[in-house]
Amino acid sequence: MTLSELLETVRRVETKTNRLVNDTMVGAYLSHFKGRGMDFEELREYVPGDEVRDIDWNVTYRLGRPFVRRYREERELGVVLAVDVSASSSFGSLRRTKREYAAEIAATLAISAARNSDKVALLMFTKEVELFLPPRKGRKHILRILREMLAFEPKHRGTNIPAALTFLNHVLHRRSIVFLLTDFLHSFSTDAVRPQAGRDMLHEIGLTNARHDLVCLHLHDPRESVLPAAGLLTIEDAETGELVELDSNRASVGERFARANSERLAELDRAFTRAGVDTLRFSTAEPYAQTLQHFFETRRSRRRG
Repeated sequence: MTLSELLETVRRVETKTNRLVNDTMVGAYLSHFKGRGMDFEELREYVPGDEVRDIDWNVTYRLGRPFVRRYREERELGVVLAVDVSASSSFGSLRRTKREYAAEIAATLAISAARNSDKVALLMFTKEVELFLPPRKGRKHILRILREMLAFEPKHRGTNIPAALTFLNHVLHRRSIVFLLTDFLHSFSTDAVRPQAGRDMLHEIGLTNARHDLVCLHLHDPRESVLPAAGLLTIEDAETGELVELDSNRASVGERFARANSERLAELDRAFTRAGVDTLRFSTAEPYAQTLQHFFETRRSRRRG
């Protein structure tokens, strides 16, 4: 991708996600994440965007211009986008890859957070931490995040979710909401060979959720559920390079493929339920906005209840 193509792609994603945030997302995001406390901290002059309900009318009347009260608990939220950029994220059977799809979701979350004056951080990982941008504010920072998500070239192909979460638990010194965007393809699939792998991931997910607020965004391509009838195929694991030959025209092969994927997803769901972690599953064949909006609204209702 040339520089001009990258900039055009960044502008396109920013425009699309900005429109989405304006139309549907920002209200749901603010209603869940904008907290208020009762401990008065300061009185300052009103600026556009402040809550009208925070205006101190007595001071406003005396001084002839509006002033607002600020509260100690009305503080910034740290939002962390932890994005899996391993080789499997480059797969896409439709018009976009899982990584491109993740970039749009992450951009929507980042812009929603920016509208709430929250700081946003980006972690990109494979089997190692590839890039970390510390929490910051501002449009320039958000555009940097978009550029990195779309154009960053990782050094490694594999995936290590526990290592990424361990890194975050060391560098984040205040409670944050962490959105983990990954396909979880290698989380349980190799447990027969490495049974510790799944346990390590669940342990680190539970630890991260205890220290912060972890939300797992599971990205899924339709072709990972259904094998097309295309004759003899050689399938390569994008992360390990392992090759498997199969006859996709045989009904039994397609059934085993679908059953293995269904069992993997069911095991993931059971594991996340045991860990008490909120999880959203996204298909690259479907829009993501409604799922995100419903998630924020559900959490708002749950918190009120």
